[in-house]
Amino acid sequence: MIKTERLSVRRVYAKDWKAIQAIWADEAKSAYAQYDKPNDLDDQSVSRRIAKWASFADSDEHMFFAVCLRNIVIGYVAFHVREIGYEIGYCFHSDYHGKGYAKESITTLLNMMKDRGAVTITAGTALNNTPSVRLLTSLGFRQIGTETVSFYKDSAGNDITFEGGNYELLLHT
Repeated sequence: MIKTERLSVRRVYAKDWKAIQAIWADEAKSAYAQYDKPNDLDDQSVSRRIAKWASFADSDEHMFFAVCLRNIVIGYVAFHVREIGYEIGYCFHSDYHGKGYAKESITTLLNMMKDRGAVTITAGTALNNTPSVRLLTSLGFRQIGTETVSFYKDSAGNDITFEGGNYELLLHT
């Protein structure tokens, strides 16, 4: 477990599934949900997926961290091995947006990754997801490209696309 000024950050436990289910249900109501793959929200799917995340507790290839305020899981951060380092993903319940919790926890985890020898962290987000773009920029990520992304189709079966930004952070220079 890692302690920050206000938070504790630890690997995800299987029992965290209800909290993560609430985070995903909250995210699904956001205007930014259209820019991400939808999560199944039924109890069985969520509990099975979070149990899978928890099974990686000793892995350096897939790392899932619960961000806790007191004992409440308010968000999560994930790292996945990629060709040139790790890719980061994150999601926080909207009740905790705008309070610096994401930046505080991710800064601590980026320092941990640097201490472990990680060199490059990449991230992707919709360019229209200005809170996420602002967060990545404030953490030192720089935009290195864009791509057209589609997770949905319209009623006629045509892809609904958006512009995604590709971001990179060099931990060791």
